[in-house]
Amino acid sequence: MGLLDSSGDLSAEMEVDAFRRLFPLRYYERHLAESIRPDGRPLGRARDTTVALGAVSSADGSALAKIGSTTMLAAIKMEVMTPSAESPDEGCIAIEFHMPPICSPIVRPGRPAEAAVVVSKQLSDTILSSGMIDLKELALVSGKAAWMAYLDIYCLDADGALFDAALLSAVAAFSHCKHLSPFLIVPTSYTLLLSLIHVSARYSLAVQIPVVSVNDKGKIVAFTEEGDGRKLEKEAVNKEKIKLTLGSIPFSLTCALHKKYILADPTSEEESIMETLVTVVMDSSDRLVSFYKPGGPALAYTSLVTDCVALTRHRMKELEKILDEAFSGMEVD
Repeated sequence: MGLLDSSGDLSAEMEVDAFRRLFPLRYYERHLAESIRPDGRPLGRARDTTVALGAVSSADGSALAKIGSTTMLAAIKMEVMTPSAESPDEGCIAIEFHMPPICSPIVRPGRPAEAAVVVSKQLSDTILSSGMIDLKELALVSGKAAWMAYLDIYCLDADGALFDAALLSAVAAFSHCKHLSPFLIVPTSYTLLLSLIHVSARYSLAVQIPVVSVNDKGKIVAFTEEGDGRKLEKEAVNKEKIKLTLGSIPFSLTCALHKKYILADPTSEEESIMETLVTVVMDSSDRLVSFYKPGGPALAYTSLVTDCVALTRHRMKELEKILDEAFSGMEVD
């Protein structure tokens, strides 16, 4: 009897899987009618989320964020640049989002994924417009030197809600790279030496940044103590640390809309089946930063928008708690 029962269960499971593959929309609609999803989640619940800080030791700030199976690795490299004439007292942030072929079967080698361009633009608009980072705080010497923050985000597994996971990893990486300690040293040869001793993250986490210099021609070059055997004998002019103060932190939640249903944090399968998507971005000051709807037949009625904002506000509290726990974990380590 046991063998017959197990055989029957296997047959039923195969039938369900076949129905799911052949009629995915009908399969999901049967679950939606019961206010449950195939993975067991209620419609408004996001997947399990984790954040690990300092995932890349060679970066000046890094984080690994996972939302369900969707995995993002963000790394920041800080370099000194010559600011533009239009913004002599501001630094700059360059953001790139990468989707290598390993992240999804639909990403082919040699062909940039269409989603990568869209997510990269969304990230740039959100980070710069949210006011999380004041570009003036990245300035070192007016018109001569300022920080350039290169933020690269790599999608390691694309299973839906790519923007949400990418933004979370970016926020965590910038939080990890939270204090800048530049020391301005001016030698008698009038060569400007910027001794960027270290970056100390939240809870006194430290990351090393190399010393750089601006020569007489205005070119920024790396200064290595081992390379020429000299030591920095001049006393630092500005000894106080410059803290990179993060403003209101943006958090996002993507929702899939289908008829009267709202599915928070959809998987890639749900995104491909549902009628349209909506991404709401709010900051830690409870301010609406952006509302993004790429199209689709479903209309974003006022009631739907209100419900999506309410779900995002709840999700924002969850993500803030997750980030705090990640920082606390590094403090213990």
